[in-house]
Amino acid sequence: MFEKILIANRGEIACRVIRSARKLGIATVAVYSDADRDAEHVRLADEAVHIGPPPAAQSYLLADRIVAACKQTGAQAVHPGYGFLSERASFCEALEKEGIVFIGPKVKAIEAMGDKITSKKIAAEAGVNTVPGHMGLIDDADHAVKIASGIGYPVMIKASAGGGGKGMRIAWNDAEAREGFERSKSEALSSFGDDRIFIEKFVVEPRHIEIQVLADAHGNTLYLNERECSVQRRNQKVVEEAPSPFLDAATRKAMGEQAVALARKVDYQSAGTVEFIVDKHRNFYFLEMNTRLQVEHPVTELITGIDLVEQMIRIAAGEKLALTQADIGINGWAIESRLYAEDPYRNFLPSIGRLSRYRPPAEKAEGAPRVRNDTGVREGDEISMFYDPMIAKLCTWAGDRESAIDAMREALDVFELEGVGHNIPFLQAVMDHPRFRSGAITTGFIAEEWPDGFSGVEHDAGTLLKIARTCAMIAVQLERRGRKISEGSARHLAPYKLERRRIVAIGDQRFDLTVDPVMIAEPFVGNPHLSDTTRLTGHTGVAGLPEPIQIDWMPGDRLVKVQFCNVKDIQEDRHDIVFGLKHRPGGFIVTHRGAKLDVRVMTPRIAELAALMPVKAAPDTSNLLLCPMPGLVVALNVKEGDEVQEGQALAIVEAMKMENVLRAEKAARVAKVPVKVGDSLAVDAVIMEFAK
Repeated sequence: MFEKILIANRGEIACRVIRSARKLGIATVAVYSDADRDAEHVRLADEAVHIGPPPAAQSYLLADRIVAACKQTGAQAVHPGYGFLSERASFCEALEKEGIVFIGPKVKAIEAMGDKITSKKIAAEAGVNTVPGHMGLIDDADHAVKIASGIGYPVMIKASAGGGGKGMRIAWNDAEAREGFERSKSEALSSFGDDRIFIEKFVVEPRHIEIQVLADAHGNTLYLNERECSVQRRNQKVVEEAPSPFLDAATRKAMGEQAVALARKVDYQSAGTVEFIVDKHRNFYFLEMNTRLQVEHPVTELITGIDLVEQMIRIAAGEKLALTQADIGINGWAIESRLYAEDPYRNFLPSIGRLSRYRPPAEKAEGAPRVRNDTGVREGDEISMFYDPMIAKLCTWAGDRESAIDAMREALDVFELEGVGHNIPFLQAVMDHPRFRSGAITTGFIAEEWPDGFSGVEHDAGTLLKIARTCAMIAVQLERRGRKISEGSARHLAPYKLERRRIVAIGDQRFDLTVDPVMIAEPFVGNPHLSDTTRLTGHTGVAGLPEPIQIDWMPGDRLVKVQFCNVKDIQEDRHDIVFGLKHRPGGFIVTHRGAKLDVRVMTPRIAELAALMPVKAAPDTSNLLLCPMPGLVVALNVKEGDEVQEGQALAIVEAMKMENVLRAEKAARVAKVPVKVGDSLAVDAVIMEFAK
């Protein structure tokens, strides 16, 4: 076994590899760029080596820097994680030349499966079902249109060296095929240094299901069942689960055996994944083979009990698999939600900034349900524009799918994250969506259910009433607390009389409530170290009909847990509602299960006056093209004085490795272009002004 390994990666996957290596008693070496000098993976590793500036092309993608770091520290092997150099054959060759072991497959397998055109030919030779398409090289956009027309729309345009949804477009007509080819080619060159493109038939109503394989150097190859990754946005996986709610035992076995056949065909050694597209009749077709660890590997680990990183290390060290196919079962159900730094209310555009608050749910490795959070950040860390926007992978496990989903809902409820835009509200909406809960999902699920983008969830009147009652109670407690402070510094104040009635406004909803303060501020039993404001107990309800309420909260908390029942019936492990809370003048901002609510708590007199206040008009930005996310200006397609038409491409902004085409919303004349190609822009920076 190795004594020391280097992790040629960053973020959560580097931290993940360190944990398994530590379990095996292996010392670890981290590498880091200037942007990651204080990153979590650097802190966790036994040693760390600086490898260059923030851009990946000047640090994490430079094989010679990794090799030099191995020599400097005496690392005997390298685990590449995923992304970066994980599927680059030349990197493996460079390590092999220096006598350093690559913890992954051999060069032959990487070369064979890393090129999607070659891999499909080999898959067909191995007896694996393949999708109809053009596997040869494509000369230009005109050639792409001709091929796509011949195959028949819709088609998928993909980077041959691609992965992670980059360099991938769906085209439904000639115009989309032409532009899709150009964008895929550009993204492929930027992300992978290889701009080769291929085209294949796009399967309608597809499900994305993949088979995890594990193979050693002694001829043993296993499949560890499947993962379903159909919940995707722009070809990027968002939610994964294992097993699939769609497969039956016969299809699972057939897919597993074909995956094993392909792995054996290329003499595969290590953990790898064979991805399939499955239609509504359970016909399945080979998509690609990822010759590395997958982002979603934790769900397989949770249902099999097998540490895939540990197995990769053992296989690379020459050990024989201690498992047989008969040992591989399915225990329970696991869900993974990918938490991204992106704003779901702005079409999921990337977000950067500092994590001013990062409080994930407590992990639980035993019993049911279980919670696991694979992450590479901590509170105070910065999410930069240079790398993938994923913050964490939140996983839950339970005995069945419904229980695993419920556990995920509860884990997302208590995940506190501030400082950057994030997709927790959207993930909450997915977990509550009837179609997802039923398992009737395809890769078009998000586009079909949110065709106009995500604008939040609308809660029913009962949920809003619970939120209103809770906010009324907290507002009264804050008022009493403020009065106590004032009385302590100014004894001459007149006796304080608490107004028991509150009008709570949430959107167009108004709730006329009474708050009984008699029982407020009882100690939180079981947590004596907390102050006496931790548990608020009292009565709130519609006027004249107060009901018991108990709130776990203290001033400064961002999370509120509430039970509506008699004090004697309070249960420490149950809550009727949990929501995020931020104080603002006159009320609160509440976040709950995909909704972001502006809650105003007023006395009757203030509510009466508020109804007379004019509504402030939003500024007119209709003559401006604003940058929708922090990013780099890659292209400006028009200049000052040009006449543009609705839908015309105006500029391309690259953010976190993805190119975003900005289009004209209406016909107009360009009056001013205050930016140039190469500029780094903040969100809402002006890119163009149009004549009014």
